[in-house]
Amino acid sequence: MPPDVDPECELCSRPPPAGWVLAYCGEAPGEEGTRETMLTLGNGYLASRGADPEAWADGVHYPGTYLAGFHNRLAGPGQSDGTESIVNLPNWLPLTFRTAGGEWFAPGQGQRVHEHRLLDLRRGVYLREVLVVDRDQRRTRVRQRRLVSMANPHLAALETSIVAQNWSGRLDIRSGLDGGVVNANAPTEAGSCGRHLTRVSTGEDDAETVWLTALTTSSRHRVAVAARTRIIGGGPQRRQAAVHGPDDVSQVIAVEVIPGERVSVEKTVAIFSNRDRAVSEPVPAAREELRQTGSFDVVLAEHVAAWARLWARFRLDIGEQHAWQAPVRVQTFHLLQTLSPHVIDLDAGVPARGLHGEGYHGHIFWDELFVYPYLDLRMPELTRALLEYRYRRLTAARRQAAAVGTAGALFPWQSGESGWDESPVRSRSPVTGEWVDDYTGRQQHVNLAVAYCVWRYWETTADLSFLAASGLELLVETARFWAGLATYDPVDDRYDIRGVIGPDEYHDGYPGRPGQGLDNCAYINVMVAWVLGHAEEACGVLARHPGMRPWRDVAPTDDERHRWAHIRRRLRLVFLDDGILAQFQGYGDLAELDWHRYRQRYGDLRLLGPLLQKEGDDANRYRVSKQADVLMLLYLFSAEELTDLVRGLGYEFDPARIPATVDYYLSRTSHGSTLSRVAHAWVLARTDRRRSLEMLVTALGTDLADPQHSSTRNGIHVGANAGTLDILQRCYTGLEIRGDVLRLNPQLPDGLDELDCVIRYRNQLITLHVDHESVRVTAAPGADQPVPVAVRDRSFPLDPGSTVTVALPPKEKSLT
Repeated sequence: MPPDVDPECELCSRPPPAGWVLAYCGEAPGEEGTRETMLTLGNGYLASRGADPEAWADGVHYPGTYLAGFHNRLAGPGQSDGTESIVNLPNWLPLTFRTAGGEWFAPGQGQRVHEHRLLDLRRGVYLREVLVVDRDQRRTRVRQRRLVSMANPHLAALETSIVAQNWSGRLDIRSGLDGGVVNANAPTEAGSCGRHLTRVSTGEDDAETVWLTALTTSSRHRVAVAARTRIIGGGPQRRQAAVHGPDDVSQVIAVEVIPGERVSVEKTVAIFSNRDRAVSEPVPAAREELRQTGSFDVVLAEHVAAWARLWARFRLDIGEQHAWQAPVRVQTFHLLQTLSPHVIDLDAGVPARGLHGEGYHGHIFWDELFVYPYLDLRMPELTRALLEYRYRRLTAARRQAAAVGTAGALFPWQSGESGWDESPVRSRSPVTGEWVDDYTGRQQHVNLAVAYCVWRYWETTADLSFLAASGLELLVETARFWAGLATYDPVDDRYDIRGVIGPDEYHDGYPGRPGQGLDNCAYINVMVAWVLGHAEEACGVLARHPGMRPWRDVAPTDDERHRWAHIRRRLRLVFLDDGILAQFQGYGDLAELDWHRYRQRYGDLRLLGPLLQKEGDDANRYRVSKQADVLMLLYLFSAEELTDLVRGLGYEFDPARIPATVDYYLSRTSHGSTLSRVAHAWVLARTDRRRSLEMLVTALGTDLADPQHSSTRNGIHVGANAGTLDILQRCYTGLEIRGDVLRLNPQLPDGLDELDCVIRYRNQLITLHVDHESVRVTAAPGADQPVPVAVRDRSFPLDPGSTVTVALPPKEKSLT
């Protein structure tokens, strides 16, 4: 029997099905931060890291609880007026025990003979079993079940079963709430660390229930946590009076135990804030919620049923025996814990690191670009709610555009609760630890990502009410901003967009001019042409529906429309000598990097930019990329769409040059961003499916691989999670929506025998089965209209309740 297997451990002997499990055995202090992230439980409103209940923030463990959109501003380096950060809320987990005369169970106390932690993905339950031996050789087995309710967003619960194996006597149990927490999960980030909570107060309702409330230091948000602790089993119980500290409250309950007898401790908590709807005061709301809440098993049953409904909607299967099936479900699970249906009622965006940690201060970047395409085909109402986060901050975006001298709207690269620009001007080098200038905040292309997501949502859903109420204005204001930045060159009859930064953060200026931006970035100019065209198209859509026209006058003037039409036909692009689209003007003049020499010196080059900086060099001097830039265009557009866009700008463009373009930039990319391999896996699917699959496997391991050195300890990578799933959902099925037709052009690589998923298109639930021989499309019964579907060159209406199977040509079975 393996040394990490305990025959008495229920998790070792009866684990859930293999494809539904994420498990860790034994202790590994260097990996603990990442494990706690991966064992996080959440429901979109609330999430708690998978820290042990008896642990505290000690440099190894880090309990953290977060609410979506709950931020506070602390002053710090890099921001003169402070940095807005997601807040680490009062810790509801504290629960430990001791034998009479012994020490409280805690990290470093007693010998942990066996420890097994397991995430049951199907049920959304974190299971833990530990066998501990104290200094008097008393053996105590602890089994725990933990959940953050997907059925009720305000509830979380912990059940702890304790068995005295070789002793009897008094067992003391201590349960509490701790409001003395600080933000320290991402200590290298300016302004995120420190005490965000103040004015902590505590109270008790009855012998079982205590509560705690606190206020954030500057945003003045109030949070309340109420906890009920019940003991089931054992002999007579004796409760001490609750102990109220300056920032915490705790209860101690004594119970008599005998060998082999199980004592269960149920700790149920309710969490509310003053940002919640239909809540006047969070403390009474939390206390009342507890009074109405049943036992742990009742809460568990409702929670498991909610997860079952979610899994039915978000099913993505590649075979139970496939090595990637469990990673696919891990990715799905953590995505849904950040972006669940409960987010629909919140004012929250897509935090780049989920609700799993404090990485990037909990800010919202452009990662939604990789998230929404997956959600559009699963739960589009969730995409709409998240896009409304942007719309509600349109006033702040207009002011930011005005600050740089243009009309329209410019969303910040890093956004929080207020909509102000939270991008730092200085940050720590991940290589040297020194503070260096940070120019990433100049990535104005974030508003192009927002506009792209708006149109793709409309294209998928035909949600006319959204287009009228929010979408049109977002498109028009983005178009106004970029039209304002474009300058006309009458000699060439071309428009230039100067001083910008594209997705590749290694290039923020020309050699010797860091941070001053670049001219005519291909990604930006092509995207601007696309946005100008679709802003006009959106106006046309609503013109055909006069009853849906916005009550505000948001449409462009005739003069604007004429200028936009000219700009979108005459934006400048630059090409390299071999016909490859240049990343920006002057890119071909940069030096080539000796990749072989640097790989020999450093091995892993994901931090190539900071490594060059450490040597006194600058990535701006070289043809290197941190992540996909030009190739992002092939991630966002089909080859046909990109060809039409470039030719629409008046350039000759041969789509046969696309494979050479992919090879050119891929060989010069370090993949310093977790999003990079997602984009490249997608792009390679058209030209080299074997390499695409290799990229996909690496992307699937973003949060699972290399736990000692992974930044996952600061939170999961939401964009990488969703983007990886979307490769399976859309890329390998060849799924796209064009001309109001659902199109499928499957391109499964070797290594994937089949793929099953459920999508929602125009309110119709459709099940897809794809393998190397055929495609099967099934529509759920109902009263919906037939859906026009095209599989390769065969088109047909898919009626509700019907199934159509289309055979694939034999020549398409193998890779090309």
